[in-house]
Amino acid sequence: MYSFHGSVTRRPPALRPGGAVHRPPMARQQLQIALCVPLGGCAGLWGPSSLASAKLAVAELNRESGFGGRTCRLLTINAADDAAHIEATLTELVQAGDIDAIIGMHTSAVRHRILRAVGGQIPIVYTPLYEGGESTPGVYAIGETAARQLQPAIGWLGRHKRPKRWFAIGNDYVWPHVSHRMARGYIAEAGGTLVGETYLPFGTTDFSEVLDALRRTRADAVLLSLVGQDTIEFNRAFGRAGLSRTMCRLSCSVAENELLGIGAANADELYVSCGYFASLDTEANLAFKARYHAHFGERAPTLNTFGQSTYEGMHFLAALLDRERQGGAQAACADGAPLAYRSARDADQTGNCHSVAPIYLARAEGNTFKVITRF
Repeated sequence: MYSFHGSVTRRPPALRPGGAVHRPPMARQQLQIALCVPLGGCAGLWGPSSLASAKLAVAELNRESGFGGRTCRLLTINAADDAAHIEATLTELVQAGDIDAIIGMHTSAVRHRILRAVGGQIPIVYTPLYEGGESTPGVYAIGETAARQLQPAIGWLGRHKRPKRWFAIGNDYVWPHVSHRMARGYIAEAGGTLVGETYLPFGTTDFSEVLDALRRTRADAVLLSLVGQDTIEFNRAFGRAGLSRTMCRLSCSVAENELLGIGAANADELYVSCGYFASLDTEANLAFKARYHAHFGERAPTLNTFGQSTYEGMHFLAALLDRERQGGAQAACADGAPLAYRSARDADQTGNCHSVAPIYLARAEGNTFKVITRF
């Protein structure tokens, strides 16, 4: 599933020897950028705010200096984990010369699928939080990484809540697996032990066995790496079981939409470590929220870390192309010189996958997040 905000003029690709596609970079006056976001599945609730935030960035940039001096239009592609034709769609578009860059806001499982299909052929900006370690040439991962989120948050909980027995629960793909491997060491540093872990397929709704395992192992802290609707369903079941009386929860991926779905009654002792919360009282975020609501009105999709990341991704791409136009984009990424861009997180980038931005720890209070500390 994909749709253009505008029309496309197709042209045949030039081929390198051996059949590899070679396209003159950014040849047309108006850039065409593929925005890959989940429009369904368990991560589908990320879609509305991601689309809105990207559209806001495009409107701002098209009014101002644009993308390396050019305007832009978006092509929206469904990047849900159960979307069957992502690779074929992107391969066709790249080979036909119909897109100049990709902004990706989806799971790491989908990122791997996209990179196998078109990695290295056009610039790809991957925007959400992720496990870290992305180093594919031409791919820029600008979100916060698991190490930066987990280590300080687990340390803080170790000092203030003193949990000794942790249990990790995640969806069965790369981000939870890598995150939990890292977390085992951070938990030990904080004086605890990882007493169990389990991985569940996307779309799980019955968590009775997991809840039994939490009771059986006498866990007093739960590390949650479930995605979207899955984390809503688990936390509802956790709350109904009354387990928050004896266990705290830590997540890197529960955002405002998920918290609303979980409900205030099921959110006691739920902590989130993340680079962005809509409640952040920073100059950058207050200005971003003012522009967002002025553009879309008060009925705009709920702001959250996943949505705002596409806004940041569009502005990052514009800064990258502007530096490239000046002859220094690749050198800047190679020598560690920071690439500054408009960000609600006060972020900048010093390489393909080294984003510099604050990390915050927040506690759920009713239907909102209260930021406790900044790391």
